[in-house]
Amino acid sequence: MARPREFDEAKVLEAAGAVFWAKGFEATSTRDLTECTGLTHSSIYAAFGDKRGIFMRALQHYLDSILLERIVRLETTRSPGQAIVGFFEEIVDRSLADAQHRGCMLVNASLEVTEDNAELQSYVATETSKIEQFFFRCVVAGQEKGEIDSELNAENHARHLLSVLLGLRVLARIRPDKDLLVGLVGPALAALGLTWRARGRGRS
Repeated sequence: MARPREFDEAKVLEAAGAVFWAKGFEATSTRDLTECTGLTHSSIYAAFGDKRGIFMRALQHYLDSILLERIVRLETTRSPGQAIVGFFEEIVDRSLADAQHRGCMLVNASLEVTEDNAELQSYVATETSKIEQFFFRCVVAGQEKGEIDSELNAENHARHLLSVLLGLRVLARIRPDKDLLVGLVGPALAALGLTWRARGRGRS
């Protein structure tokens, strides 16, 4: 009978994720992981297989607790158009509030994708598609409610919003300026008939 794990998996994944998020997959060493999690090398490998294994689990934990939470919350508490606006407002706020300017762990992972890591490539593609589908659902629902012009191509605008998001997250790492980031998002929202709302800093 296998022995139960003697550590809090969520806390371990958060600690490992913070290091991967700041340094990237390749630059993170096993020593980095043992120091941040408090686990031994053998414990990490027994629980997660290898560095890639704990990275994939940490990335999934990040997406479930941050990205998926945001999508579900906005879709259930705001109108479709305002869900899109709110999504970008929170992304800009989060990017500016991060003193380390780490950007997005998913976007950072996409920049490290290579042909010899088909698992990560497939995973990142799937997760970015989920974001695109969120935008698509919001545009279609907004058109049905009269919030967004029904003549617009929902699929094309969803893809455009995804490209803006990815560019914003990369740009925020090197030029974390609010006017710049808001200016990047503004035209994409305006194309849908949506406007940026004046607001204070949101979730970080």
